[in-house]
Amino acid sequence: MAAYLGDTPAPRRRIIGIAGEPGAGKSTVAAALAAQLGAALLPMDGYHLPQSRLVELGRRDRMGAPDTFDVDAFVLTLADLRIGAATVFAPEFDRDVEEAVADVIAIQPEVTTVVVEGNYLLLDSGGWERVADLLDVTFFVDVDHDIRLLRLINRHVRFGKSQDEARAWALGPDEANARVIAATAARADHVLRLS
Repeated sequence: MAAYLGDTPAPRRRIIGIAGEPGAGKSTVAAALAAQLGAALLPMDGYHLPQSRLVELGRRDRMGAPDTFDVDAFVLTLADLRIGAATVFAPEFDRDVEEAVADVIAIQPEVTTVVVEGNYLLLDSGGWERVADLLDVTFFVDVDHDIRLLRLINRHVRFGKSQDEARAWALGPDEANARVIAATAARADHVLRLS
């Protein structure tokens, strides 16, 4: 009907997905791509369930697993971004307190490209299977296992874990999640191999 009224439809917003295992470098790639494109950046980490909820569910010891995120809220945000008619607010994860902070990210209607990054963008179960259809193009960031592990350990130490705690978490929950995520690489449109 808009065409009959002489209105020009708004250009369709592009949503680019950057997936990869913990420590692969997807956040760095996504931030660089967003800056180059003048795009908004939406990290999936903002959709972590609150610590209190994870404790209540008995999932705190494996935070970062697919069922420790609010996938419904994440999908709703992506759907709102697809419509693009109003400002979309999204949470951001604060690594210092390991909690999501609501409405830190504001994506204005005039933004034509959004870069989304996260571990489970290509997962095909647990509610995550709804995500890929909301993305226009997807990339999987792949890096050598030992480099990825070292990055993870260093990141955990930087945010307060001891060297032993960091290594245990990287080889425990992070590695279990990495195996799940690695199995999704074949669903990506493109694989970026980093060294």
